[in-house]
Amino acid sequence: MPLIATSRPLPFPANIPSRQGVLEFRHIPADAPVPEGVPAYVSTAVDPVTAQMIAAFPDSLRLIANFGTGTDNIDLRAARARGITVSNTPVVTEDTADLAFALILAACRKLGENERFLRDGNWDATRPMASMGLRVHGQTLGLIGFGPIAQAVARRARGFDMQIRYWNRTRRPEAEAALGAEYVASPDELVAGSDIVSLHTALVPETRHLIDAARLARFRQGAVLVNTARGPLVDEKALAEALRSGHLAAAGMDVFEAEPTVDPGLLTLPNVVLTPHIGSATAACRTDMGRRVIANLLAFLENGAALDPV
Repeated sequence: MPLIATSRPLPFPANIPSRQGVLEFRHIPADAPVPEGVPAYVSTAVDPVTAQMIAAFPDSLRLIANFGTGTDNIDLRAARARGITVSNTPVVTEDTADLAFALILAACRKLGENERFLRDGNWDATRPMASMGLRVHGQTLGLIGFGPIAQAVARRARGFDMQIRYWNRTRRPEAEAALGAEYVASPDELVAGSDIVSLHTALVPETRHLIDAARLARFRQGAVLVNTARGPLVDEKALAEALRSGHLAAAGMDVFEAEPTVDPGLLTLPNVVLTPHIGSATAACRTDMGRRVIANLLAFLENGAALDPV
C-alpha cells in the first residue's frame, strides 16, 4: 500500500487504487521526517515546501504534487537539484476569472462600502448611499499577463463592451484576434491607458513588486487595481498610499504579500475590497483540483511522469 505524505489533512478518498495498491494519505507535519519509502508529497499553495524540507526528504520521494496552480510555495531550485518532479493543478481558470471579475464589479461599484453603510443603519432619506461608484461597462480593461485566466477575464469583459488591452512577456496574436484585445508594449504604457488593471502574471524575481510606488504613479487618476494572481506582485504599502491619497479610486485584492497577514493600511481603507485568497474556492473547483492531484499521483506512480509537471 503506497503511503503518500501530505502537508495537512486533505479530504481524499481512502480507497484510491493504483498498480502498487490502494493509496494511503498521511499528514506529516513540516517539522517531522517523511518516512523512507514514501514516493510523493502532497502540498497546498499555503504550505511552504522549503529547501530544508526537500533536503530531508527520503531518496524514495520523487514527486511533490501541489494542490494549487501556483508553485511559489515550493523551492523549485531545491527540488530540481534533488531530481524531484513538481506538479500542479491547472484547473482553476474559470473560477478564478469569475472572482477577478467579481472584484472588478465590487471595487468599482463600491459594494462592500455600501453594504457596510446599510448594515450599520445609515441608510435613510437624507443619506441614500455611502458613496457613488464607477461605471464598468465600456471602460478600458488592462490585463497584465495574458494566460488562460486573463483570457477568461477578457471573455467576460467582452460582455460588458469593455476595451481590452494587455501586456505579456510573450505576445499572443491568436488570443488577441479571438478576444479583440490590443497588445501593449510595456506595463507602464498599459497602466497609463487603462481604467481598470487586473493582474494575471506569474510571480518570478522580475515581477516581485511589479506594481510599486513608481508604477502606481503612472496609473490614471481614479483607476482601479485588481489582483487575483500573486500577492508579492504588489507593494501593499505603496498601494495603500495610492488609495489613501485618492490617486487610485479603488482596489480588489484576493492575494497578499505575506498571507494570511494583510498590510494594516489596507485593512483600514473603505475603498479596497479584500478576500482571503478564494480564487478557486468553489466546491466544484476544489473537487476538480483534488481529482487532478490524484491523477498526477497515479500517472507518476504508474508511468514515472506527472500529467502537469511544472
